[in-house]
Amino acid sequence: MLADILAQLQKQATGGESGVAAAFELNWQSLEPEAQKLASLLSLFALAPIPWSLVESAASVSDLEFDLKANRTVLVERYLLQELAEDTYQVHERIRELLQQKLEELAQADELKRGYCQAMVAVAKDIPQTPTLIEFAEATLAIPHIEETATVYQPWLSDDDLISPFLGLSRFYKGQGAYEQALPWGEESLSATRERLGESHLNVASSLNNLAELFYLQGRYNDAEPLLIQALSMRKHLLGNEHPDVAESLNNLAVLYKLQGRYSDAKPLHIEALSMRKRLLGDEHPDVANSLNNLAVLYYSQGRYSDAELLYAEALSMTKSLLGDEHHDVAQSLNNLAELYK
Repeated sequence: MLADILAQLQKQATGGESGVAAAFELNWQSLEPEAQKLASLLSLFALAPIPWSLVESAASVSDLEFDLKANRTVLVERYLLQELAEDTYQVHERIRELLQQKLEELAQADELKRGYCQAMVAVAKDIPQTPTLIEFAEATLAIPHIEETATVYQPWLSDDDLISPFLGLSRFYKGQGAYEQALPWGEESLSATRERLGESHLNVASSLNNLAELFYLQGRYNDAEPLLIQALSMRKHLLGNEHPDVAESLNNLAVLYKLQGRYSDAKPLHIEALSMRKRLLGDEHPDVANSLNNLAVLYYSQGRYSDAELLYAEALSMTKSLLGDEHHDVAQSLNNLAELYK
């Protein structure tokens, strides 16, 4: 193990910690430039197992056009990289510190940091609202590295990408019902976007909307309402009254009112959201099915079972047609219809 090797170096070195640094320096100087660049890139990853596919993505974005696997073998042989399992690696904490110092000496340091961030953003964007077991397993190993992007390397995120790691992390935890773990990322998203982009920006509106959803999932309805109202107002101001994001805000506010038992407030918003989505997206769209389902939930809560049944059935048929029989939205529609029949 790499930790054992470091312990032996420390025991043998007369200079204590300086002996480890000296041994590392000798090792570093014997590396080819390509191996040095790869090692520097690896130092950006969190102190956690690293799927090699993430390294390949970051290297590709950073235009590292050399044999990654051959240089990976060199780093493993030089004890700068530890192989944990097939295509999964990790850098020891002390080695990572020394490699990060070398990274800062590279002319490409900023380019590597931006490439790392872009690769993690791509992974974060692929995390769905409700991850399946397979999607959850695929995303789990990437989570520490996305967290590193959202915190340590936030300055190297572009304005457009700034919100993405936070949204991905929030979706990951929210999809498991881990709302307490999701909440800090929702709060940090709002803080980071406001600080960099100002008070009136679409990504600020998205952060408001996401944080509000986390609040109402926790039953914190009074905390959620002003955020949803602010997000709706901001989206109308920035996008106009006819836009899918405006429809989303209307829908979310209606869902909150339904949860509060404010059915008369929820109904016109659900109907407006459904009508807008049909106009903008067409009669056959997952968001239209979502609105049909949410309006049916409202009717069910009001005891209007016949009206609810028609909408539930339409939403189920549309979801199956658009997403296939094996999808969590289909399962949700089946469950809602079964609950109505019960």
